[in-house]
Amino acid sequence: MDFPIFHLDFMGDRLLIAIIAVLHVLINHGLAVGFIPLVTWIEYLGFKKGGQNAIVNNEWDRLAYRLMTVAFIITTTIGAMTGVGIWFASSLVNPASIGSLIRVFYGAWFVEWIVFVTEVVLILLYYLSWKRSLVSIEAKAKHIKLGVALSIFSWITMSIIVSILGFMMDTGSWVENKTFIAGFTNPVYIPQLSFRTPLAALMAGALGLFLTKLFTKNGSDFQKASTKKIAQWMLLTLPFMLIGALAYYFKIPELMIGNLPVAVGTMDFQSWYDLLVKFIIGALTTVLLVAGVIFFKPNFKIPTAVYILPVIGMLGFAGIFERIREFIRKPYVIGNYMYSNTLRKDEYPLFKRDGVLAHATYSPVKEVTDENKLVAGEQVFMISCSRCHTTHGINSVVDKFENMYSLKAGEKLNGDLMKNYIKHIENARYFMPPFPGNEAELGALVEYIKHLQEDGTPIDNQATSMR
Repeated sequence: MDFPIFHLDFMGDRLLIAIIAVLHVLINHGLAVGFIPLVTWIEYLGFKKGGQNAIVNNEWDRLAYRLMTVAFIITTTIGAMTGVGIWFASSLVNPASIGSLIRVFYGAWFVEWIVFVTEVVLILLYYLSWKRSLVSIEAKAKHIKLGVALSIFSWITMSIIVSILGFMMDTGSWVENKTFIAGFTNPVYIPQLSFRTPLAALMAGALGLFLTKLFTKNGSDFQKASTKKIAQWMLLTLPFMLIGALAYYFKIPELMIGNLPVAVGTMDFQSWYDLLVKFIIGALTTVLLVAGVIFFKPNFKIPTAVYILPVIGMLGFAGIFERIREFIRKPYVIGNYMYSNTLRKDEYPLFKRDGVLAHATYSPVKEVTDENKLVAGEQVFMISCSRCHTTHGINSVVDKFENMYSLKAGEKLNGDLMKNYIKHIENARYFMPPFPGNEAELGALVEYIKHLQEDGTPIDNQATSMR
């Protein structure tokens, strides 16, 4: 209400954030939080296997270095850009919610920034000093300790962010007492952290297994030994991830559990729910089978193409999880505090009385009249609906109503039916926030949606919205 509205109508605002955020999480978990400890462990194995006249076993150390090269390049480029991109996109699309999170977690954000800067320095030191660490046993031992430190700081960064993500799902007692401790120690925090930590390790194992297959001589004794070690890593982390997933599931607020079918498959693809659940089960089963065969039957010849299956499975699993986590907290963007349209729950009585336009700083109209009805309707749409819906793009509000009423080609929407539906929309679509405005604004919104169906174009009002 206090910020100009940024809206990408062709793809939708939430999809913009989703693309950036999911890509960042996959890189952060798969090539940082879980991967750095794996690389450090492999480096340690090389150090431990060094002979009397050698500082390290060259094959193991070379493998660790090549794995770290992949992680270093991707995390310091795409990973860094998507991390900044999340802040940039969130500040554009949902400044009210990101502003609330900054106010609540100011101290945590500050600590996370310090830890992140330290993490960046450590990853530069760890990677760029690798070759210099081969000059002596003492230098290599210090280098491995550097890898351990980097692993710890990477995990601390995630552990702080996970608290904020948990807060967005369940604010716990924060709504009543508004303290930092109540927000940080929300009910979902520890269960989610206990799930994400082994998930990151398992994703790292899947990626490491595939890269090791590519980086080592096919069929060699070293390839068998190194892939067996990584398979052991995966088999050890999988049970912890499953236990963490169960702990996480049972801490999800009961009202949010009903969102799962839609969260997994969207409204258009609810029939895919069972298929996607089977994909999740199949992905974890594939990881277990491939890692199990490699560990227990190292001489069994597995085609190279099979090694990519755990990678695809874990990336898909993590991507689906992020989709579920983002959607399941609907109708809130911050649980029981701020709705997904960025309007605070406790402000709804005020909006119902005065209308949302009266309190919209950047709206050119403050109340609905016969002369400005379409402009007012567009503004109500931008304030109340545009965080999740577009006019004619992805998740189009026009398409939603046409599909809901099964309209034939050329058939017009019925305004009275739409008004009655929107007035009680939270009852029909429990993952959507209630309509915040008054009766006049409801009528203007309906007229605007009907205009979109008939005319096909938004109102030309560049001064009030950004497209």
